[in-house]
Amino acid sequence: MSLVHAAHPPHGRSGHTSAGNNNVDGADPAGGAGAGADGGPSGGRRGVRGVVAAYAALAKPRVIELLLVTTIPAMFLAGREIPNPWLLLATLVGGTMAAGSANALNCVVDADIDKVMNRTKKRPLVRDTVPRTNALIFGLVLGAASFALLYATVNLLAGLLAIATILFYIFVYTLGLKRRTPQNVVWGGAAGCMPVVIGWAAVTGTVEWPAFVMFGVIFFWTPPHTWALGMKYREDYERAGVPMLPVVASPLHVAKQIVIYSWVMVGWTLLLVPATSWLYAAFAGLAGAWFLFYAHSLYAGVKRGRETKPMALFHRSNTYLMIVFVALAVDAAIGMPVLGLPF
Repeated sequence: MSLVHAAHPPHGRSGHTSAGNNNVDGADPAGGAGAGADGGPSGGRRGVRGVVAAYAALAKPRVIELLLVTTIPAMFLAGREIPNPWLLLATLVGGTMAAGSANALNCVVDADIDKVMNRTKKRPLVRDTVPRTNALIFGLVLGAASFALLYATVNLLAGLLAIATILFYIFVYTLGLKRRTPQNVVWGGAAGCMPVVIGWAAVTGTVEWPAFVMFGVIFFWTPPHTWALGMKYREDYERAGVPMLPVVASPLHVAKQIVIYSWVMVGWTLLLVPATSWLYAAFAGLAGAWFLFYAHSLYAGVKRGRETKPMALFHRSNTYLMIVFVALAVDAAIGMPVLGLPF
């Protein structure tokens, strides 16, 4: 279900990836009107494509992609096997709808600041390709449909967790934390951690300790991921009045916090070793060392006053998370002996 990542990470990523890209392709109302004015069938098709593209951009599909990468491995790990394909499909579709709901509602709430940020100025509500009321209805309907689908095809717990995630993302993060505290992405990022819990609940009907550990991995991954983005787009956030840590603190302090959270994140991934085999342990350790090298490199560059590329760490954080969770899925699918606890 991909709520954001990490609640804010998804919000952050989408600003310069999915939202911008999805809006370029035929979403401009002027283009749609002009195409349809000649009455030709091709013009009508372009107009329909523009509307579809605009609503798709509201849901921020590129954000959803990464977070679904965490849901699937969670379902593999929950049963230590390949899950039922229909259960997997229902969970992913329901989760995607819930994530799209939260993202669309986030666009409604944040329409004012999206207008002043270069990174988000091509979003549908900013360009008036979707009326704000329509976007609100779209988000609410998606949320209700996600619960109905998950309840009917998966289980009640998965549906309730999806609704709770949407509510947390909108009311706690977007309306509560985002514009008030530099810790916004730390605590608000909890919404982006919920897909793994929902995936686990879909398979087992309950929530057990490995689900909470996976939750923690994404929780500690979110700040380094989002603060790297914030370092790049600091002026954007400052102009919008969003007190991201890179806005209110020095680059050196931000880089130091990235290193601290990165160490905690890597250490946290190793807590899953008792529920997996040596295969996951090896990949988690190697991927962790790889990511820590670049986190320390960013810190060293900032400390020495050199020009740094925080977006490189941002993109590597996506790769790192994918490696860890794909390793979880492969480990479970192969069914290798679980290491278990040493005592």
